[in-house]
Amino acid sequence: MNEINILLVEDNEGDIILTTEAFKDMEMENRLTVVKNGEEALRYLKKQGQYEGVPSPQLVLLDINLPGIDGKQLLGLIKKDEELKDIPVVMLTCSEDDSDISDCYDNQVNWYITKPIDYDKYTKVMHEIEAFYVSFVAYNK
Repeated sequence: MNEINILLVEDNEGDIILTTEAFKDMEMENRLTVVKNGEEALRYLKKQGQYEGVPSPQLVLLDINLPGIDGKQLLGLIKKDEELKDIPVVMLTCSEDDSDISDCYDNQVNWYITKPIDYDKYTKVMHEIEAFYVSFVAYNK
């Protein structure tokens, strides 16, 4: 499989480090780009400003609790945009709130995952995301 471009939208430095480290162990080659808020993510996805010419992500990992445009708002914007709506979005967040979960699925999130705190469990979740992506791509070809 070719390299996969992943956009991580996360403002928590600890979670950024955990995700970066977990993705280093992946079988599939990946290029992980990190942005720290919803506005920056939108500029990246639309290739505006400093992001002109960047490769389009093939997977977005999105936290709910972001400054400015939060994760649920960003998800809605992505899924309503004709050019972006087909990018798989995984909500990777600490929130276990039922209303957050249902709001995300109402806005067509592809998968909602509550972040584990333990590194081994976190790495396992990253491998599950890898398997999800591979099966998603295979299914949508």
